[in-house]
Amino acid sequence: MPSSKEMLIVHHSPKSPVAEAYRTLRTNIQFTALGGKVQVLLITSAGPDEGKTTTLANLGVALAQSGSRVLIVNADLRRPALHRILGRHERIGLTNVLLGTMTLEAAIQDTEVPNLYYMGSGPLPPNPSELLGSEAMVELIGRLRSLYDMVLFDCPPVVAITDAAVLAPRVDGVLLVVRAGHTERQAARQARINLQRVGARILGVVLNDVEMRSGRYGYYYYYYYRDSQREAASDSDAAHREVAATAQAPEESGEKRR
Repeated sequence: MPSSKEMLIVHHSPKSPVAEAYRTLRTNIQFTALGGKVQVLLITSAGPDEGKTTTLANLGVALAQSGSRVLIVNADLRRPALHRILGRHERIGLTNVLLGTMTLEAAIQDTEVPNLYYMGSGPLPPNPSELLGSEAMVELIGRLRSLYDMVLFDCPPVVAITDAAVLAPRVDGVLLVVRAGHTERQAARQARINLQRVGARILGVVLNDVEMRSGRYGYYYYYYYRDSQREAASDSDAAHREVAATAQAPEESGEKRR
């Protein structure tokens, strides 16, 4: 597994093309707030190993670098990995707060990045979906809104596990991460369907791990699906765009066109 320094690239290599792409993603998300409040986000993927946790961690750093007070929460209560990127521990965190065995303040950890805070998963429960869908979770989100400018939840993949779909309607928006050459088209489509079925607000899709032989983003770049409400306005060449271009919701079709 790459080191935390290699994965937290916005912090350790802020002048790199990849860091610039994450800052553009940050800007695009901020623009989506013009159409409605975007303070609490959920990041998920169709399947495992698609880069959702790395995307969340670097987006959190980019938001914190802009002066926002940011909390990232490890809500993957089955296979947590966020703590390894941040160099923190999972012994205490979300489940402790939801079960009332620890105060919110005691469960939050500082990070090496100014303005960026972390809440681990805590002890892994036998019933993750029930905890994430509980009234205690609703109350916690309300408290976090009053304490932080942005809150990012890292959730398990949405196709095979219900956790993300349970939490998605309770947040302001969802980012779906897909990995080039790895995510199956049908899986991405099913992820969209699962989220839409519960009324989630899908802000967009981030396509990562794309190798480029040339171009301003070097060997990585990211795409964002365009707004579903623009549907066929410029179908062929705007079906998905670089993160640098726009930050809007995925098309109704949910299919990649390239």
